[in-house]
Amino acid sequence: MALGRAYAVAIRGLDGITVEIEADITGGLPGVHLVGLPDTALQESRNRVRAAITNCGNSWPDTRLTLALSPATLPKVGSMYDVALASAVLSAHLKKAWPRLEKTVLLGELALDGRVRPVNGVLPAVLAAKRDGWPTVVVPCGNLAEASLVDGIEVWGVQSLDQLQRWFTGQARLAARIEDAGAGAAPHCLDLADLIGQTEARVAVEIAAAGAHHLLLTGPPGIGKTMLAQRLPGLLPELTEEEAIEVTAIHSIAGTLAPETPLITRPTFIAPHHSSTVAAMVGGGTGMARPGAVSRAHRGVLFLDECAEIGTHVLEALRTPLEDGEIRLARRDGVARYPARFQLVMAANPCPCAPTDPKDCLCNAGAKRRYQGKLSGPLMDRVDLKVEMHPIRAGAFTHEVGEPTAAVRARVAAAREAAATRWRGLGVRTNAEVPGPALRHEFRPGEATMALLRTAVDRGKLNLRGADRTLRIAWSIADLAGANSPTPDHVATALSFRQGGAR
Repeated sequence: MALGRAYAVAIRGLDGITVEIEADITGGLPGVHLVGLPDTALQESRNRVRAAITNCGNSWPDTRLTLALSPATLPKVGSMYDVALASAVLSAHLKKAWPRLEKTVLLGELALDGRVRPVNGVLPAVLAAKRDGWPTVVVPCGNLAEASLVDGIEVWGVQSLDQLQRWFTGQARLAARIEDAGAGAAPHCLDLADLIGQTEARVAVEIAAAGAHHLLLTGPPGIGKTMLAQRLPGLLPELTEEEAIEVTAIHSIAGTLAPETPLITRPTFIAPHHSSTVAAMVGGGTGMARPGAVSRAHRGVLFLDECAEIGTHVLEALRTPLEDGEIRLARRDGVARYPARFQLVMAANPCPCAPTDPKDCLCNAGAKRRYQGKLSGPLMDRVDLKVEMHPIRAGAFTHEVGEPTAAVRARVAAAREAAATRWRGLGVRTNAEVPGPALRHEFRPGEATMALLRTAVDRGKLNLRGADRTLRIAWSIADLAGANSPTPDHVATALSFRQGGAR
């Protein structure tokens, strides 16, 4: 009897769990038995591992081979375990207990000729290995830049199974950590000066950027709603180191991480099609749920163009992540938790026919109500700023030039810094995240300011959640103005944007 052992990592949501892989060679009819709740991709690894081992100049055991993945009750998904499986088989068949193998976590998929291919989810797997105290991790060379983002653990890149086997015996070297792996070309930001006119909408976008508020833009087609939304990420500050790692880990699991930019340092802009399903929007899939658009937009912008054309059940699924900042998805293999703290920007036409001139509308009152009724009251109650955009004059093409992104970004950065300093004791960084009790008690504005808010509540124009959200908008306006506390004018402006009646 011969026994080999290697280690890999299983990904559950954003967390990783160390998996021990044992290879046992005993007498009996030739065959490979894989146990430990493997999925289809992992079941097929038996053929990949066998071909890779034989094509690298090794023999395959001609007797019974049992491969066990522990914990046995944890479902194993994907092809990330190939390299560890092959290493355990080699250790058992050659009866070699390599010291390096016992201290290393192995990640990667095998080609039939022994090449090691990159896989998804390497960053959270390396973070889990570091958390569990592993000194070394070996990843595919295609994932080396991503793995090099994690400090405090030795990271190596491997190209083939033969190279890895010779590294175990000290006869070969692996690719070393990539220094400054997170350094890359800054993504291009669209300039706000490209947008003609729309002063009111520009102000709303600046307020939204300063406080991380949600925004609804309505107006006829071709008026600039999409252009404005696409320029919002350029107004936001760069992600902190912790936020960048978290966002990068989500995109690593989703398989949307670009090889040339392994570290995402700028807020992302995610714009799903209006025909997207609930699973595409919030996450899903069989077995263990995968991250959806709301998680890929974490710390960035989720833009829903033609939002009235999106299925009602899809829009209603956004209510929980908008309120909680995370999404919890229960599937057959367990509950996956993904962060989803994003800024929602929605764009909609005023009616189904959406003429450039409202006088040319052909829709009756019932059609308009049905069209606008797709945006439910509970969802709209979670949207802070509502702006109705109007056609511009022809003279704006030659006379009106808006502020560039750089100038607006500077004001937003100053406002965000003021907010982060003020809310540091609460553990939040933006006005949109501040708890309601703190707004009403510890950081309560003056009586004149609160009187205006109480009047709106007494008249039934605001509920209690709306009052808190109005206060958050007022704080953002005050931060942009450099004020120490919201004034009645700031609250009045916030109320006008909140109620969709700003002019």
